[in-house]
Amino acid sequence: MGDHPATDLDRLARDLGVLVRRLLQSVPEGAGDDVQAGALLREHLGEGAATMPLVADTFSRWDQANLQLALDAAMARGGWSAETFGLSGQARHFGALGLGDMMRADHFSVGPVEHATVDVGPGRTLACIDFAVMLIRSPAGPLAAFVHRGDDHFGRGSDVELQVVARDRADAERLIADLRTLIAEHDVYRGQLITLESGPDGTRLAFLERPDVDPGDVVLPDGALARIERHLAGPSVHREKLLAMGRHMSRGLLLWGPPGTGKTLTVRYLSGRLTDCTVIVLSGATLDAVGAFGTIARRLAPSVVILEDVDLVAEERTFDGGGGEVLFELMNEMSGHADDADIAFVLTTNRPEALEPALAARPGRVDLAVEIPLPDAAARERLLEIYGRGLDLRLADRAAVVERTEGVTASFVKELLRKATLRALDDGRETVDDADVGAALDELLSDTAALTRVMLGAAGDRAGAATDWLARFTGTDDDDGGLDEVVVRL
Repeated sequence: MGDHPATDLDRLARDLGVLVRRLLQSVPEGAGDDVQAGALLREHLGEGAATMPLVADTFSRWDQANLQLALDAAMARGGWSAETFGLSGQARHFGALGLGDMMRADHFSVGPVEHATVDVGPGRTLACIDFAVMLIRSPAGPLAAFVHRGDDHFGRGSDVELQVVARDRADAERLIADLRTLIAEHDVYRGQLITLESGPDGTRLAFLERPDVDPGDVVLPDGALARIERHLAGPSVHREKLLAMGRHMSRGLLLWGPPGTGKTLTVRYLSGRLTDCTVIVLSGATLDAVGAFGTIARRLAPSVVILEDVDLVAEERTFDGGGGEVLFELMNEMSGHADDADIAFVLTTNRPEALEPALAARPGRVDLAVEIPLPDAAARERLLEIYGRGLDLRLADRAAVVERTEGVTASFVKELLRKATLRALDDGRETVDDADVGAALDELLSDTAALTRVMLGAAGDRAGAATDWLARFTGTDDDDGGLDEVVVRL
């Protein structure tokens, strides 16, 4: 038979062979199928290994990468080193397996170390110990550690368990305490933009790229963006002086207005702008995790927690069955921080009136409300410039387009220019002119396009109801739930 190109199956077999050889290389020298984990542990720890004290601790599955970085840093210290081996066969499926079992029995054969690939940033991963034993040498003497990420299918959950054995219990406890300190120093989430994602294996913390939004593309009422930035970033800049003056660091911001007016774009701009903070984004069903993320926000401060479309969970109940509303849990979380906790909460909503009960019952949680209203004439002209980038847009009567688009949203203007561009292309042209924009406007403003306008946020003005709510809500004293500052609709 002649030569033929390697198939995908051939390449897969080759790659698997390379992987297996690399994993086997991590087994201590002299170990093989006949070597038992117990024998290695007893030899390493010395006389009385089977009765040495064992200390255990559990780390969140979200901290698997942090634990690995902490272990690497600990073993890199002077006088510290470690050899690592795995267990063969079905050892992983012994639900209660621990170092004590291995040291007392001789039926756990040495095998390759099991690793998991864990995200440590946007597009970056780290190979982390998933199931293995570490024979550790330290200045205080030998220790052994067992790292085991649980398997949901076998009833141990998916958190990471760490067991440490040493001659002196204090040495084992000290190593775990050192790892906790190193996790805080090497935390992969600090300063990142993170969110919660659901998948077939449950929920996970996911890293997002920081958006790069030009401030000129955020079309808000004059001065609104500067006021938002000052409210969020100002306390961090003046942290020491504020605390010395007895001022608290936590703050809350509410962005409200009709759909499609720019709340999400404003949030994206802030996420990219606040690079000195950890930014946590929750939306939809993940809003129920606000309690857990409040804990993460405290740990990673300075931090900003962004909760999008909170009105969508105004009537939702928490998963714990306690009957408390998600919004009330959120209000409690916003107030459950020490005065020096540098944490900001940003809420967005299309229906501020839906938040009134929770805000009124928890005064002071939100101390700045900014409306993102329907764009006025100057804003609509600016939106034509922004969404016209990349187009050969030639409008002889731009003022007429601005006038006809009164009462629409930024999303409407974006779709308008897309439809006008498609009309020009269908006509064999790349230049978009008044006739193209006019025809697209006729289509979008027609009676038959009412549902389209709803989806673009341009059908019906709810600002009246929102303004009534704002006037009623802010007419009370601060002790009754009023906002400290308000930017009202222009």
